[in-house]
Amino acid sequence: MSKLQKATFAAGCFWHVEEAFRKVPGVVSTAVGYEGGNFDDPTYKDVCTDKTGHAEAVEVEFDPSRVTYGELLDVFWSIHDSTTMNRQGPDSGTQYRSAIFYHTREQEAEAKSSIEKLEKSHKYKDPIVTQVVPATRFWKAEEYHQQYLEKNNLKNCGI
Repeated sequence: MSKLQKATFAAGCFWHVEEAFRKVPGVVSTAVGYEGGNFDDPTYKDVCTDKTGHAEAVEVEFDPSRVTYGELLDVFWSIHDSTTMNRQGPDSGTQYRSAIFYHTREQEAEAKSSIEKLEKSHKYKDPIVTQVVPATRFWKAEEYHQQYLEKNNLKNCGI
């Protein structure tokens, strides 16, 4: 097994995002939490005020010999609407924004390149609003949020 790497994505409610990445062969672990804010040790209640600046995010640990960062980006683009600002489905607020938190310059370049390719493809009628920003401190969410859909037998609920 090669050295594991991290990738962090925000694409709306983190329960659905985590479930999508957990299914990817080569993903070793996932954790839901909060990233990109200006408040130390936030709780779900704090983040829901829309005042901490955090996004609900999923930190993915993956084996790059089994799944590439580009393949993870493909999953990211397929599971949410990257053209809606601070909204996914019925959820709205900055904590539901679309963001890629890169851990390396290579991830940054690949994320930006994937946006350019998507925009040139004209797949979406509206512009992509996904942020591509450096990873900051990832604050793991409360335990009851971890693998929430699986714990509550909601894996096929369409969330």
